[in-house]
Amino acid sequence: MNLYTAPHLETEPASVERIDVQPAHSRNKPREPLYAKRKKIFPKKAEGRFRRFKWLVMLITLGIYYLTPWIRWDRGPYAPDQAVLVDLANRRFYFFFIEIWPQEFFFVAGLLVMAGFGLFLVTSAVGRAWCGYACPQTVWVDLFLAVERFIEGDRNARIKLDAAPWTFDKLWRRVVKHATWIVIAVVTGGAWIFYFADAPTLAFDFLTGNAAVVAYTTVAILTATTYVLGGLMREQVCIYMCPWPRIQGAMLDEHSLVVTYNDWRGEPRSRHAKKAAAAGQPVGDCVDCNACVAVCPMGIDIRDGQQMECITCALCIDACDSVMDKIGKPRGLIAYATLSEYEHNMALATEHGTTAIDPAKVRNPDGSFIDKVRHFNWRIILRPRTLLYLGVWTLVGLGLVYALLSRDRLEINVLHDRNPQFVLESDGSIRNGYTIRLLNMIPEPRTILLSMDGLPEATMKITGITEVPGRLFAVQVEPDKTMALKVFVTLPKEAIASEVNDFHFIAEDRSSHEADRYAATFNTPGAKK
Repeated sequence: MNLYTAPHLETEPASVERIDVQPAHSRNKPREPLYAKRKKIFPKKAEGRFRRFKWLVMLITLGIYYLTPWIRWDRGPYAPDQAVLVDLANRRFYFFFIEIWPQEFFFVAGLLVMAGFGLFLVTSAVGRAWCGYACPQTVWVDLFLAVERFIEGDRNARIKLDAAPWTFDKLWRRVVKHATWIVIAVVTGGAWIFYFADAPTLAFDFLTGNAAVVAYTTVAILTATTYVLGGLMREQVCIYMCPWPRIQGAMLDEHSLVVTYNDWRGEPRSRHAKKAAAAGQPVGDCVDCNACVAVCPMGIDIRDGQQMECITCALCIDACDSVMDKIGKPRGLIAYATLSEYEHNMALATEHGTTAIDPAKVRNPDGSFIDKVRHFNWRIILRPRTLLYLGVWTLVGLGLVYALLSRDRLEINVLHDRNPQFVLESDGSIRNGYTIRLLNMIPEPRTILLSMDGLPEATMKITGITEVPGRLFAVQVEPDKTMALKVFVTLPKEAIASEVNDFHFIAEDRSSHEADRYAATFNTPGAKK
């Protein structure tokens, strides 16, 4: 909170431009009604280490999204060669060397749990870093803004163009901008459908008009949402549609890193520091240039303190650091800081809240900070809360890895006939029917040996494979397929000993030394007397 603001005098440093901008959202003003007209935001181009990091994240995330469906992965002649594929027709999910079957959906559930705890971990450690750097809404808005700046110019040029009457210059710029946005949106929707079918084949069918209707519908919906959310609504999605700004408060604590305006060194603000100092007035480092407001894509003034709208993209840090460099002040007036660090330094500057902010209380005569001023220490991230989140995240991940490495690629499932549960044959023997499903979960054909363990006098027959009773049969199962078998097990009259007899069906692939067994029951009308 700002306790004191120095009056503004006549002139300002020639090296620092004061930008005429007002925050679109402020915690110090009553919130607009829900259906208030949107205040247009024209973010100024920022330059600095955080802006470069955002460009890098954008390049990586968009590259992964657009290019991943085109990566090939050789799984042999019996499986698709697309590295990442959600094969809905065959109910499979392929991720490089990993293949997930429907009954293994717990892997997906585990990944969702890891994503949740990962988000908790990141938020508790570095605030809304996900929102500021990697959220799809942030990435596509950044991309759309880059297109807008390229076509219409930086902030001042865009404001002037927006207020100008409709001329040919304004018309062609707006048409080209929105057309480019739509092309990006179409490519975004097109990239999504390639995850659900062979990308080259689907691309050819799509362009020639031979793709399924659902493909065109999906692209149309994603094109519309990308264009509207990323190009037109922008920050409104984060403020009004996304629930995370309202949840993040529960994830933060006094040791979480958030973008902070350090008013303990910035106040009182003055664009005329030398004159104020000569007059004996306390002067902070902030020259009230509004650069931090001008670059903010959410249209807030970080100097008002923490706000729900802030996505911690840190562009205001870059803007402020560039101003500090110009006026010869140390960087960090706006910086990532923790609440505990901020309150400690604020107590130094205000003598524990008993006076207005006086930057002289935190500086030595040579202008350097006194030793009592706290600065960021990375060890603060390693605290019980973040270690707990990291521990849970790691345990879930290790559990998934163990399950993945130890899972069987051969399964057998058995369903006993319900009507009738048994058949009494003319010679007094009892026959039970079963439907057996053999799951070959590798992209290679296999010879599966199906046998029985228990009921030593019983024999079985497999419809369509053999009419000769036996206890061991070789079954050919196609690659990456499920094979259903109708099996009849017969127990001679003299071997009937109880109403229910337990035994096992065994499926075995001796070439890979894999085997699976299923506990089954054999029903009879009564015990032998």
